[in-house]
Amino acid sequence: MAVIIFVLFVAVLLVALPQFWVHNTIERHAGERPDLAGTGGEFARHVLDEMKLYHVKVEVTEQGDHYDPDARAVRLQQRFYSGRSVSAVAIAAHEVGHAMQHAIELPMFERRQMLAKRAHVFGMIAQAFLWSAPLLMILNRSAAALVLNVVGFGGMALLSFVLQVTTLPVEFDASFKRALPLLEHGKFLKPADLNAARQLLRAAAFTYVAALIRSVLTIPGLGRLPRF
Repeated sequence: MAVIIFVLFVAVLLVALPQFWVHNTIERHAGERPDLAGTGGEFARHVLDEMKLYHVKVEVTEQGDHYDPDARAVRLQQRFYSGRSVSAVAIAAHEVGHAMQHAIELPMFERRQMLAKRAHVFGMIAQAFLWSAPLLMILNRSAAALVLNVVGFGGMALLSFVLQVTTLPVEFDASFKRALPLLEHGKFLKPADLNAARQLLRAAAFTYVAALIRSVLTIPGLGRLPRF
C-alpha cells in the first residue's frame, strides 16, 4: 500500500509541478511595462503583417491563448491582447509561431492537425463501445461488456497519448524555432527582457510535457483535446 501511495504522489507531482511552474512564470512577468513598444495584440499584428500574413486575424478570446488554424486566427486572452508586458509579448510570439508553421505547411503541424480532426471520429467510436457495455451487462453478457470497456477505455487512452506525442514537437518548434528568434531580432522587448522571454517560452512548451505525462497516467475525456 505504501508503494502505491508513493507512486501516486510522484505521479501527481509530475503533472502538477510543471503547471505551477508555468503559472508562476507567467504571473512573475505579467506586470504592466509602459516602456515596451506595444501590447501583445499589437506585437502579433505587427509580426504577421511583416510576414505578409494579412489574412491571419488577431482576436480576443476567453478560452485560453491559442492559434485557430480553421479560422486562421491568433487568439489571446484580454489581458495579453491589450496588456503591455513581457508575458503578453512572449505568449503572442508563441501563437504567431503556430501561424508561421501553418503558413509554410510545416509537416509536423499538418500531421498534428489531421490527427486532431480525426481524433473526434475515433473518440466517438470509442465512446460507442463504452455506451454499449452497460446494455450487455443487463443482457448478462459480462465477458462482451468487459471487452467493450477495455477497447473503449484503451482506445481513448491511446488516442490521448498519440495526440500529445504529436503535439509536443509542434509546441517546441513554435516556442524555440519561431517565437524566440522573433523576440531576439525584434524591437518589442529590451535585451534585458530576453532571458525572461526564454523562461516563458520554455515554461509554455513544458506544459505539454506535463500533458504527455498525464495522458500516460490517466484517461482524459475526449472533449479535452490539447490546444495550441
